[in-house]
Amino acid sequence: MKKVILPLFIIITLIVSSFILYPDVENKSDYAIVIHGGAGTILRKNFTPEKETQYKKVLQEALQIGDSILRNGGSSLDAVEKTIRILENSPLFNAGKGAVFTNSGKNELDASIMWGKDLNAGAVAGVDDIKNPISAAREVMENSEHVMLSGHGASEFAKMQGLEIVDQSYFFTQNRWDHLQEILKKEKEMTPEDRHGTVGCVALDKDGNLAAGTSTGGMTNKRFGRIGDSPIIGAGTYANNASCAISCTGHGEFFIRLGVAKDISSMMEYQNISLEEASNKVIDKLTKIGGTGGIIGLDKNGNIVMKMNTDGMYRAYSNSKGETEVLIYK
Repeated sequence: MKKVILPLFIIITLIVSSFILYPDVENKSDYAIVIHGGAGTILRKNFTPEKETQYKKVLQEALQIGDSILRNGGSSLDAVEKTIRILENSPLFNAGKGAVFTNSGKNELDASIMWGKDLNAGAVAGVDDIKNPISAAREVMENSEHVMLSGHGASEFAKMQGLEIVDQSYFFTQNRWDHLQEILKKEKEMTPEDRHGTVGCVALDKDGNLAAGTSTGGMTNKRFGRIGDSPIIGAGTYANNASCAISCTGHGEFFIRLGVAKDISSMMEYQNISLEEASNKVIDKLTKIGGTGGIIGLDKNGNIVMKMNTDGMYRAYSNSKGETEVLIYK
């Protein structure tokens, strides 16, 4: 009798222990993805039905790419990179093809990516000939000993990694050029719309790994090699499996000062508060010092936030529960 009871006792103990030690094992197949295409003065009255459809179509396309990767067991890192590449290739958003112009009439692009599993990260800043800066950021993360490369050096590194290099004319779009000319002619003060162009993505894969990425053309009429928060780990991008993945968009100088992305993660870790609460606190901090913009985020359980203190933010999400939505206005 003892020979039967002992093995059964051991088996029961092991089963119970597995639920105590690994309480989230039943959620192993959960995944989620959130994207943004910038925040600012985005009002329904300024959009024709055709224009709204254009933006939603690209957001949906990008979301579907990332969702497909995650649904089929791919990594959150792959989902973030491939999703952002779709947004970079669209002239609608201030990243890649649709990048805004500097004061001197050039395009200077920034991007960063971070892997929550091991806190590895990569970024490029001030590049002007890399078709997809988010892919260059990933190459920096995986194939160099550095976190950030800039300018000509970043381009040389991208060439060595076999990334697509393009002539600067690739980034020219007439509406971005006309916008710069308007600013230069009127010498008007920049509006929130001039500052908030960015794209980003955060994802949680079926293995429980978080990733975040952000890409931008920066600020219209920027000078002196200005770099915002998008390529700065902890300011515009952050991912940690212990807490959350965050991508930011807005007036970068304020996001840098507050270290917005890392601040949200730190509050979750040190104050033991939810992603929702931490995000609200950081948006309040941003507002108090005069900063504007928004954030998207995911925690390790797949909870989603899309917060802003502006009139709107291009954004979308989907998850393994079949929940999905594409939004523009606040």
